[in-house]
Order: sequence, then C-alpha cells, then structure tokens
Amino acid sequence: MTAENLNPETPNPEAKLRRAADRLNAVRHEIAKVIVGQDDVVEGVLICLLAGGHVLLEGVPGLGKTTLLRTLARALQLKYSRIQFTPDLMPADIVGSMIIETDDRGAKALRFQPGPIFSNLVLADEINRATPKTQSALLEAMQERTVTSGTSTHQLDQAFLVMATQNPIEMEGTYPLPEAQLDRFLMKILVTYPSRDELNRIVDRTVQPELETPVAVMDRDAILEVRGVCHEVLVAPHVRDYAIHLVMATQPEQAEAHDLAKRYIRYGSSPRGAQALVECGRVRALMRGRFHLSTEDIQNVAAAVLRHRIILNFDAHADGQTPETILTSIIKGVTAQVSVA
Repeated sequence: MTAENLNPETPNPEAKLRRAADRLNAVRHEIAKVIVGQDDVVEGVLICLLAGGHVLLEGVPGLGKTTLLRTLARALQLKYSRIQFTPDLMPADIVGSMIIETDDRGAKALRFQPGPIFSNLVLADEINRATPKTQSALLEAMQERTVTSGTSTHQLDQAFLVMATQNPIEMEGTYPLPEAQLDRFLMKILVTYPSRDELNRIVDRTVQPELETPVAVMDRDAILEVRGVCHEVLVAPHVRDYAIHLVMATQPEQAEAHDLAKRYIRYGSSPRGAQALVECGRVRALMRGRFHLSTEDIQNVAAAVLRHRIILNFDAHADGQTPETILTSIIKGVTAQVSVA
C-alpha cells in the first residue's frame, strides 16, 4: 500500500475531477445571476483563467464585458482593476512608477508605487485606443508575469488574467494591436448581441426591485488547485496530432495546408496556437467532467484560439473572406480527414 493510499486526505483522481467540476459549475451559476446568456464568453474567460492565459474580447459597447469581469472577481474573491486605455495613457499608468518618499527626519528614499496591473483580474478596456508604446507595456506582464521598473523586477500573482476589450466598429483614433501582442492572448472571443429571449430577461432584471448579487464560491488557492487538476487531464496521441494538424493547416507553406490557407492566409498560426489548443481543450474537458482530452474539445475552442493568430492577405479582403469563414472551412476539413483516417 502506497503512502498516498494511507493518507485519507489525498483524493483519488475521480474525486478531484468531481470536486473541480462542481466548483466550476458553482462559479458559472453565480455569474448567471448577473450575466444573461453569453455562455460561450463566460466559458472562454474561465478557460483562459484556469489555463493561465489571457483573453481578448471583441464586441460593441453595452454587451456586458465589464460587468462579466467584475462579477467574476466577486465570485472568485479576486482583486479586480480596470484600466481605460486612451491615447494619452502612459506605460507608468499601467505598471506603476518610482516615487520619492520623505520620512520624519527629512530623509528621502525611492519607493515603487504599484500600478493597476498588480491585480488578479485586469480589465484593459478598449486596448486598441492606446499608443503602441503603452500597449507594449502589457507584454512583459502578460507573458512573464513580471513588471520591471528601473533596475527592479516585481512578480505578479500566479492567479492573473488580463481581459482586454476592443470595439470593432469605431476605428478612428485607434492603433492596431501588434502581432506579437495578439499572440500573447490565449483566446480572442467575439461578443455578439443577445437573442430576443435573452434581451427579455435582461429587461426583466432591470425592472426588478432587487438584483441578485453573486457570492464567493472559490478563492485564489482554489483556482490554483483546479488549475493543477487541469494539468492532469490526459492527452492521447491522436488528439495531440489533431491539434497539430489544425495549426499546420493554417500555414500556407506547409504540405498539410488547407486550400483556403494557401490562397488567403499570409501567415499562419505560430506554435503557441498548438499549445493553446491543448491547454484550453483540457480545461473544457474538465468542465465537462472528463479526465481526458477529446478532439471535440479541440474543435470547440479552435476558432477562439486561432482567429487572432492568422494574418490574411490582400486577396482575402478583396474576396470578402474573414478569419471566421476561413477557419470554419479549415476546421471542418481537418476534422473530416481525421474521421476518415
């Protein structure tokens, strides 16, 4: 008998799976008290948080993007901050700066004043309105989980998520996100208008005398524990190959490239795309109560993972093609090949 079996506090894999899935369902239940519909958006943000990545939301104003992150912070007992990106926003407004302090004896000393990036959940609202210099201030924080000020490097918390938003219809006065920064986002999720039934429920909640408020069902330690369980989700070789095939099908110079990729894609997904497919798929599998990754999980997250990692050429724009139309055909074609094989 092993030491693990002798310890009654050590849960077996099935118990860990059930506990993690129940916790995630509880979080979604609390979010549903405030957010009507948008199930795919809520799931995508949770996937990014548990996979240790960041998420870019694209949608018109008024669809609940800010409310979602604030609600998530309450349900998870996490520190939340909001940064409104504007053309005059400076890097120090995000990461913080050195300030001079004077003590009782008149002695002066430098002290680092942390910026709003030192939170667990950071909303970068309308990120494409800031200058490239300011946008690049997020790169180190998003990728390395550190902030450098002067000669000092400061560590960010392990439970850290940047949720950036951008408006797709008002492009005047905006700066396109650099490809290097786009690639740092684990997912790009499109936030769509609610249906008629959902809009009815939104209006009904508006006229209610009292609104439901979410209660805390998890905390930072619980999030890191569930993240650890996600890393234990099994990945079979054929599922891994399916993820790799999807990424290579977007690269026009590869033999496995899809016909639309050869015609319309200038640059395909980077290797980060394959990593993101697997990591996001594992979290989704856990949400579904499974301890193994399936091709269906990969297929479900593929569009959100890859849509910001492909760059279209001029012919695509001239023919009215979009990342959505091209990826839909690529995913369908790769899935059909795998099914036949």
